[in-house]
Amino acid sequence: MTEINIKKVGVAGAGAMGAQIAAVSALHGYEVILQDISSESLKKAEEVLRTQLEKRVIKGKLTREDVDCAFSNLIFTTNLEAFKEVDIVIEAIIEDLEVKKSLFAQLDHLLPEHCILATNSSTIVSSKLAEAVVRKDKVCNIHFFNPVLVMDLVEVVKGPHTADETADTSMKFIETIGKTPVLLKKEISGFVANRILAKLMNEAVYLYENGYASFEEIDVVVEKALGHPIGPFALMDLTGLDVNYAVRKQRYSESGDEADKPAKSVKEKVEKGELGRKTGKGWYTYDAQGKRVVSETIKQ
Repeated sequence: MTEINIKKVGVAGAGAMGAQIAAVSALHGYEVILQDISSESLKKAEEVLRTQLEKRVIKGKLTREDVDCAFSNLIFTTNLEAFKEVDIVIEAIIEDLEVKKSLFAQLDHLLPEHCILATNSSTIVSSKLAEAVVRKDKVCNIHFFNPVLVMDLVEVVKGPHTADETADTSMKFIETIGKTPVLLKKEISGFVANRILAKLMNEAVYLYENGYASFEEIDVVVEKALGHPIGPFALMDLTGLDVNYAVRKQRYSESGDEADKPAKSVKEKVEKGELGRKTGKGWYTYDAQGKRVVSETIKQ
């Protein structure tokens, strides 16, 4: 097979993950099209990216020229037709299987034949999405970690349908954007990092719900004793409690195991709209800039 030469990148979904995947790709010289069905989401994505990259300039991690060049490489659009000439599309939309399948089916008819069609999902394995397309050999998971601008690791997951060429090209692409790729040779929901993290998070919620310690205290233990940069409850706030809830629902639908159901305390917060940093309140409370309001009994 002829090696796929990636020059132009498409990212579907302008949420926190999609926007930062687009930014990292643009910072490394790729022409990038960031698409979303909502023009408001695209506007917010651009504003947030400018703020995030400006902070990195102030810290000396990027130059002004780096940022200007990245934005010159970025196109924001609501039009899927803009993907007609891309070499890879990374989907980062809502964690809903049917919505993703619908998008994949649309893209399959639109994209050039050689184009890789990847999902950033850490829960929905790509074989479920490959059902919706003809180019099954071009489908895989490329899972970035939040925040993409900071986190180095990317999991590339090869399903039974995925061609070696697709996995190899995806791995090389990840290296070209300054990240460290790890290849999973078989599919499993949650992959490596999130399966291990889920065990820790489940235990943290169990300890909290059964009154052994407050969520603040559990976060302190995980940070100070285990050396994690962020505790499990603060991490849920960062990624979004709605994401945690959706992931657990998807996993339960696949396994039928009661232990995989969303935690009661998480479900209650999602129903109240307390989704974490994005809403100003989750386990913790946040100001308009997303900074934690320190009013808890344990101040870190």
